[in-house]
This record gives sequence, structure tokens and C-alpha cells, in this order.
Amino acid sequence: MMFSINKFLEKTMAYFIPVSVVIGVLVSDYIVDLAWLIPWIFAFMTFAGSLNSNFASFKDAVLHPLPIFVTFTILHIIMPLLSLGIGYLVFPGEMLTITGLVLAMSIPTGITSFVWVAVAKGNNVLALTIILLGALLSPVIVPLTLHLLVGETVEIDALGMMIGLLWTIVIPSIVGMILNQVTKGKVVDILSARLSPFSKVGMEIVVMLNGAVVAPFLLERGFALVGLGIVVIIIAFLGYVLSFSAGRLLKQEKETVIAMVFTGGMRNISAGVVLATAYFPPAVAIPVVLGMLFQQVLASLFNSFIESYYGKM
Repeated sequence: MMFSINKFLEKTMAYFIPVSVVIGVLVSDYIVDLAWLIPWIFAFMTFAGSLNSNFASFKDAVLHPLPIFVTFTILHIIMPLLSLGIGYLVFPGEMLTITGLVLAMSIPTGITSFVWVAVAKGNNVLALTIILLGALLSPVIVPLTLHLLVGETVEIDALGMMIGLLWTIVIPSIVGMILNQVTKGKVVDILSARLSPFSKVGMEIVVMLNGAVVAPFLLERGFALVGLGIVVIIIAFLGYVLSFSAGRLLKQEKETVIAMVFTGGMRNISAGVVLATAYFPPAVAIPVVLGMLFQQVLASLFNSFIESYYGKM
């Protein structure tokens, strides 16, 4: 039954995430005081997602590091710089909005990218390695990127952010991987399948609570949100395009290209919203929340594109 519920939630996630944001905005007065739950729920989600991983996964991928290096370059150098440039071009003087765009493109790849890699029959080991490395390095990469790109104009609590990333991403990931390693994968059957549906429900609750937190700023911007939403979609779309193009230019096999596309295009948006609402003014969270609305839809579109592209080949 839990397996069936999990499959249903996976298929409908693209619809439930936007609905959760809308509900959060509409009932913000009643649930905004529960925002303190967000980091705890997210830590649980990270733990549940990492139960499918173990340290042995690194071995094969590290022997062929080029796709990892290229994907990390796109994730943590090219895309943050691109979002900064587009932000200054489209929203000059709006530093909180620009910071939100940079934050959305500075956070590591999302655990949900592994789901899409599996659906598209990509290289699961490569995807897991990129996800785990991103999670482990995030306490250094995210604050450093933000400090270098927007730290001169926006006050950043780098130490607080590092501590937040440690206990919401790194520690739960390590605990999950150790359990997988110690039980020789048995924990996947015992716990992972049972926790996955709760993890996805947790994501929707996190999205709803974050919607409540940023509700005043969403309502204040009104129709201006449409323009910001379009910019967010374009930036996210470019992440997929760059990852796919890099994989093809490097003449990587289909499975590797698929892993690069989804890990390079998707982000741990939930972590981004948690960071935005915890360490920045609420206005910074708006671009990140908008990114959450479109991420699953873009992933679905690129999955169809990949099927069509390799089908023709």
C-alpha cells in the first residue's frame, strides 16, 4: 500500500507543489506560526532520501570524474553567475530579488533528481555521487558563493547558514548512508519504502509553510510576480540546456547525459527556501518559491525531450 501511495505522490508531485503554495498563501494567518517546523521536516526528508545511498556508490563514479566535474561547474559556477547577470539586467537595484535568484542557483542538486534519472533510465550511480557530494560540500559552497556574488550588498549570516546546512542536509545524509552501508542495503526495503510517502508529504508541508511565510510579499508584488516567474523559468531552463549540451559535446553515453541533465538542472529547492526564510529577509525567498513551482514541470518536459531525442537517434 505504501509503495502504491508513493508512486501516486511521485506522479502527482508536479501538481501538488503549486497547490501547496497557494494553500499556504491563503491560510497564512493560521499556519505561519508553525514555520519553526520547516528545518525539522526537511532534515527528515533528507534522511529518508539518503537511505538509498551508500559510500560504495562513490567508487565507480570517481574513476570517471569528468561528468562530475562538468556538472559541478554548471551547478556551482556557471548558473550562479548567469542568475546574477540576468538579475542585474532585469531587476536593477532590487538586491533582495537578485539574491533570491542567486540563492536558487547556488544550492546543491535535489534528491528528487535521482527519481527522474531512474525514470529516464540514466546512470544512477553518477546521479547519487553528484547528489551526495553536493550535500556534503553545501555548507562551504553555498555561503561562499553568496558571499562572493552578493555579500557586498546583502548581509549574510554565513556561519548560521553553514550550521543549518550541516544539520538539515549533511548529518541526515551521513546517517542514512551509514545505515545503508551497515545493513548492506536491507534498510531500503525495511525503512526507505515506508518513509518515502511521508517524505513527499513532508515536502508539500514545507512548501505550504514557506508559502505562508512569504505570503505578504507574494501578495504585495501582484502582477509583478508574472515577470519574475518567467525569469525564474528561463534561468532553470538554461540549467537543463547547458547540462544536456555539455554531455553531448563531451560525447558521453546516453545514461551519463541523462544523469547530468537532471542533476545539473534540478535543485534542492526546499533547502533553498529553508535557508531564505531562516537567514534572509522574506523577499529573498520569493524567487526560490517560484522555482519550486516550476521545477517538476520542467523535469517532466525534459524527460519527454530526452525520450524523443534518443528515440530519433
